[in-house]
Amino acid sequence: MIKVKNLTKRYGDLTAVNNISFNIEDGHIYGLLGANGAGKSTTMNMITGCLAPTSGSITVGGHDIASEPEKAKALIGYLPELPPLYTDMTPREYLSFIASARRMKSDEAEDHIEEIIKKTKISGVADKLIKDLSKGYRQRVGIAQAIIGDPQIIILDEPTAGLDPRQIIEIRELIAELGKIRTVIVSSHILTEIEEMCDRIIIISSGEVVDCDTLENLYTKYVGPDILTLSVKTSPKQAVEILKKVGKLGKVSLESVNGVCEITIEAPKNKDIREDLFFAFSEARIPIIAMNKQSATLEHLFLKATDGETAEYPEDFSEDGDTYSAIPSIKDFLRSSSRSKKDDDDDDEDDDDESDGYKPLFGKK
Repeated sequence: MIKVKNLTKRYGDLTAVNNISFNIEDGHIYGLLGANGAGKSTTMNMITGCLAPTSGSITVGGHDIASEPEKAKALIGYLPELPPLYTDMTPREYLSFIASARRMKSDEAEDHIEEIIKKTKISGVADKLIKDLSKGYRQRVGIAQAIIGDPQIIILDEPTAGLDPRQIIEIRELIAELGKIRTVIVSSHILTEIEEMCDRIIIISSGEVVDCDTLENLYTKYVGPDILTLSVKTSPKQAVEILKKVGKLGKVSLESVNGVCEITIEAPKNKDIREDLFFAFSEARIPIIAMNKQSATLEHLFLKATDGETAEYPEDFSEDGDTYSAIPSIKDFLRSSSRSKKDDDDDDEDDDDESDGYKPLFGKK
């Protein structure tokens, strides 16, 4: 559905996205995971055509975003981190405006908008001004505009940012519902969100794609299986015979300590074998003194995959939603635009009196 190849975005000397490539397949919810400033929003803005890449290519549904922008963008619904809402409109008026912008026929648009209002659960506020709505409802309106016209791809940038716990749960449920019939891309630096919503993960660090795979495969690759430890009152030999009845296990090690067999098992990631172990030892009338499961978290996975790296930017650059600027200060601008070469020479002579050599255009320094 989406093919990103050798995509790069530079702002002056800063490389925000560095030669990244990945594919987005149909029918999945993808999580774009990275620290603040990793390049997530910049990547999303380029995929949606809101930002031109420095180099590289993006195709959406076989259409190049640069040479066939209308055909490519028609397949995408986009919610930026800050929803692009007209606050003096009601949600119903705003969605009607978006429908007309997507060139929907008025008779089709009316029924379509009512359906989306119900789906996003904004019926109770559909005729109130957007400026009077809570942030949670504004996010819902933002998502509603993203799915106007039934685009095949929904791209959501930090959709739960700033919401309370109940609102977060509701937005997650809505995204899961959308993912049943569409391809969804969600960016977030909140690890639990990505883990709960997504079945594919793209890890971005310092403007580069570290990996793109299923969550299960990423766990296997970077942090390995869960570790299950048991303390059972039996001999290692008898413990081995019982473990054979449980079925296929990962690596198993046993050690006898004061009549207690300490068992360590690399448990399968996609199967909880604790009940099987309990019943197997119970049937043999052997007590389990202790059982503990040590599970790797997405936090461990992310840190292992990125080596704990976070994005750093020069002091000259400010970051706001992965959009960077290197605008000279007013002082620097006035200095560069108003001083002649003679002024520069004079300034050099007066360095003892004026440490920065700056002369204002108006008034005294």
